[in-house]
Amino acid sequence: MKLWSKGHFLNREVEKFTVGNDFLTDVKIAPYDIKASIAHAKMLKKTGILTAEELSKIKKELHLLLKQKIQLNVEDEDIHSYIENHLTKKLGSLGKKIHSARSRNDQVLVAIRLYSRDKMQEVKKAAAELVKIINNFKNKHSTIPLPGYTHMQKAMPSSVKLWADAFICALEDDLILLETSYSLNNQNPLGSGAGYGIPLNIDKHLTTKLLWFKKTQENPLYCQNSRGKIELATLNALNQISLTLNKIAVDIMLFTTSEFGYFYLPKEFCTGSSIMPQKQNYDVIELVRGKTAGFSKYSYEVESIIKNLPSGYNRDFQLIKEPLIRGFEDIIEMIKIMTLVFSRLKVDSAKCKKAMTSELFATEKAYKLMQKGMPFRDAYRKVAEEIKQ
Repeated sequence: MKLWSKGHFLNREVEKFTVGNDFLTDVKIAPYDIKASIAHAKMLKKTGILTAEELSKIKKELHLLLKQKIQLNVEDEDIHSYIENHLTKKLGSLGKKIHSARSRNDQVLVAIRLYSRDKMQEVKKAAAELVKIINNFKNKHSTIPLPGYTHMQKAMPSSVKLWADAFICALEDDLILLETSYSLNNQNPLGSGAGYGIPLNIDKHLTTKLLWFKKTQENPLYCQNSRGKIELATLNALNQISLTLNKIAVDIMLFTTSEFGYFYLPKEFCTGSSIMPQKQNYDVIELVRGKTAGFSKYSYEVESIIKNLPSGYNRDFQLIKEPLIRGFEDIIEMIKIMTLVFSRLKVDSAKCKKAMTSELFATEKAYKLMQKGMPFRDAYRKVAEEIKQ
């Protein structure tokens, strides 16, 4: 039964179109909606809408539902409808009380916030493991020199240590942005209803405490207006991590070519060609590089949806869930595969040392002349003449 049903028949094609992919994506947020429903039921008991016995029955059924594998159909519409219909089927009229003092609007918001918090913790844990593995790689190869490049040309001396450490620094900065996004998600919107509050004496701060939110979003209209805005900030933070992974992938692809040969991976990391017998392809790295494009797409998708919407709830918000979920799933997969790559990435120290040709030290020569009293520009030109540039 549709929660909004007033007895009229909904055209089947309209139903399919308006439900969209919610019956698929909502499975991902189902556990969070159930946990939020348990907290909401406890709040309803405190405010006298539920008795202690009614709360006990609802809690028991919701805990049982948490253990089940939920599958939704188009007819279920969304996870919110599924939960209420499930409770009504199991508990009769008591199940209909669960929606007291809330709307599907604040219900989906709180579920997405809980989902995002959990996924960000998963991202942080995966990123911390990647930093650890890169650090091990750095320490293992700390004495190996490596040419440094600007404009894709040899520029100055570098090292495997300097190269690897640059990505550790980048990931540490990325995690600062992720932490900021976590703070934005760590606000409880439950109790805002459809965006204009609940005309009952409810306790929003109780659900904030029960769901471990840091603060309560007090302005009910902003709860709705923040939908999409906070998801966009989250995707932008994830995008920064993807950009770091992209640069790592670009460098590894370059340094593993036969023209460079500084790095290589074991054969089990490589695919082959259907036509060229000699080929060993680093497809795994290329796909990390390619998936970065998805984050720009996800962010643009969310930004485009929320741009120019009036205040309050708009059904357009329904379309935000899918890019957010895909973003989390992609970045976690990308971090884990890059962690695996770094754990097996090999360095050909002989080729690295051979690549340290004399022009890399030109700037150093100019500085030595400057330290002896020659003006830097004169020293620059003298060295340039010597190497005939």
